[in-house]
Amino acid sequence: MVGDRAGDLIESTLITDLSAPAAFDAAWVRPGKSAWDWWNGGKISAVLDSGMNTATFKAFIDFAAANGLQYVTIDEGWYRGAGGGGVVRPGVDVTRTVSEIDIPELVAYGRDRGVGLFLWLNWKALDAQFDAALDQYQAWGIAGIKVDFMDRDDQVMVDWYHRLLGRAAEHRLMVNLHGAFHPTGLARTYPNFITQEGVLGAENNKWSRRITAGHNVTLAYTRMLLGPMDYTPGGFGNQTPETFRDRFLLPTVMTTRAHGLAMFVVYESPLQTVADTPDAYAGQPETAFIGQVPTTWDETRFIAGEIGRSIVLARRKGRDWYVGAMTDDAGRTISLPLDFLGRGRFEATLYADADAPDRTTRSTQAVDASTVLTLALKPSGGAAIRIVPR
Repeated sequence: MVGDRAGDLIESTLITDLSAPAAFDAAWVRPGKSAWDWWNGGKISAVLDSGMNTATFKAFIDFAAANGLQYVTIDEGWYRGAGGGGVVRPGVDVTRTVSEIDIPELVAYGRDRGVGLFLWLNWKALDAQFDAALDQYQAWGIAGIKVDFMDRDDQVMVDWYHRLLGRAAEHRLMVNLHGAFHPTGLARTYPNFITQEGVLGAENNKWSRRITAGHNVTLAYTRMLLGPMDYTPGGFGNQTPETFRDRFLLPTVMTTRAHGLAMFVVYESPLQTVADTPDAYAGQPETAFIGQVPTTWDETRFIAGEIGRSIVLARRKGRDWYVGAMTDDAGRTISLPLDFLGRGRFEATLYADADAPDRTTRSTQAVDASTVLTLALKPSGGAAIRIVPR
């Protein structure tokens, strides 16, 4: 890739352009956002240890339906013999559920509310029952699978990716590859390959201090150039770097809430996994932005920034524009011309940093292509803007 500025590379489609086009009709693939039970400890709330059962995931489905999320991802623990993480226990059966959970009932419950299901799987356990498992998931009406712990990129594994993605497409299953190597353009060949990890993402807040604001900004200029990344944004337990402490259950993040909202614009992922527990979003004004922001885009514009220091990115869906701005641990003031809007009048809703990391200031104003906004970003902060025609 070549560009006058590092940010110009974000607009490039070179990686997918060099990959073979799809050989099947992928009209059934539906991008969207997913609620998720693992990052937050499998809890519906901070005080309720709800567990792996049908009632828990009906509550997650209700949360998703009420907040504009199209999916719920059920992580480890739903199938017989699960619980080993990267280790496959004897007797694992990925075609049968534990007694406490009823997948067909959840599929039907979600279908009535416009919410589909993704199921997490250890790749070795899936491979051992490959055809039977995919047949079962299609029969259940599962929307997609999240496959984990591949952790290598040798020829055998790359061949397995092709086998999985092709067979999953035949079963009308979308695929999110966790524990995966970096993208190589396969999302063009297999449009059901909706996202993948291959990134030092939000899960690392559970056990380290590595997910700094500077790291988050750098990802936009490095890993994201290669394709979709399942960073799993949306942590609403916002702390300063000084007050942050890593913890496995109900983790927090060391950036502001506006910085986290900006990730939904800056980070490319047709499946955005919304990480925190449902009650973290209840009654929070910023939750509306997460429900509104698209996960696929018609146009991307790099506005400003430097590697590791800041990023301002504008993306368009139809006539709506979204802007995400993120800074490192240094606060900065950014001038944002809206000349990319083109003709017409618009209304902009701005979520900006407030005096506390877990709060934002919200404002709405009329704008057009001649408007220049001033964004005052706190240290480890950001801003998120939704701009719609008036």
